[in-house]
Amino acid sequence: MDGPARHDPAPDPSHDPRPEPWVVLPREDWARLAPSVPLPLDEDDLADLRGINEHLSLDEAAQIHHPLSRLLSLYVGATQGLHRATATFLGDLPEKVPFVIGVAGSVAVGKSTTARLLQTLLSRWPDHPRVELVTTDGFLLPNAELERRGILDRKGFPESYDTGALLSFVAAVKSGAAEARAPVYSHLLYDVVPGEEVVIRQPDVLILEGLNVLQTGTAVDVGSTFVSDYFDFAIYLDAAVHDIRRWYVERFRALRATAFADPRSYFHRHAALSDEEADETAGRIWDAINGPNLAANILPTRSRADLILRKGPDHRVDHVRLRRL
Repeated sequence: MDGPARHDPAPDPSHDPRPEPWVVLPREDWARLAPSVPLPLDEDDLADLRGINEHLSLDEAAQIHHPLSRLLSLYVGATQGLHRATATFLGDLPEKVPFVIGVAGSVAVGKSTTARLLQTLLSRWPDHPRVELVTTDGFLLPNAELERRGILDRKGFPESYDTGALLSFVAAVKSGAAEARAPVYSHLLYDVVPGEEVVIRQPDVLILEGLNVLQTGTAVDVGSTFVSDYFDFAIYLDAAVHDIRRWYVERFRALRATAFADPRSYFHRHAALSDEEADETAGRIWDAINGPNLAANILPTRSRADLILRKGPDHRVDHVRLRRL
């Protein structure tokens, strides 16, 4: 007779034979990788670069972003060498192929400040002085079109973008086109500005910053091309969701006395809110729009990044994850 049924124990994740794809560097270890040259910035530079409610210090720039700019500079040089080798072999490729960096993460996590800071630092390295920055906000569908489709309240979700136009823009830059044009978005007007464009002319490096730049679509999109297919390096800014929500609410408070105070602002009606009313309004917007978008569409793309900057509650980067496989 057969003995009692045997049940294999559940696998122990600590004994997973697969190699860990990340090297995890605590802040102190990462800071030791900074280049020997001093940080080429001062407090006045940071004042121009940091966003509202951002607590970016010279120490943070020196210990986190300066080492990252060194790593990216090494990647740019190595990748350009590979492109030159391919051009030599085929004889018909453009000599210079722009290096494209994607910067992804939630609303209020600090993407824009990080992208601006990296643009400044990378442009100081001698081998790639022409560094351009474009945000995907310009590729949002105009408000009138979002209203026509009934998705104005899903602004920032994947379906609210002109994905075809975004793909065409990045492909043109990557192919070495003489010019590539991107629409301009106004956060004051909360809409794409008709007729305004930014023109990109064969940069050494393009930084593309946006919520959904690492997305790959759904199962029905197999075989499709995605924006991230054109990236040479991808960065994801990460933090605990409750911290990001708090930063969003704090930023909303601060905007009452800045952008919202302008009568032209789409959100001018919020300028006179009390602290309690502002917190309630911002929390409601987060819970209805930004939180669900983060959970469903942004956070699942984190593992596709080449490097993850994990922030603590005080906005300071706690550790860095660098993909090694």
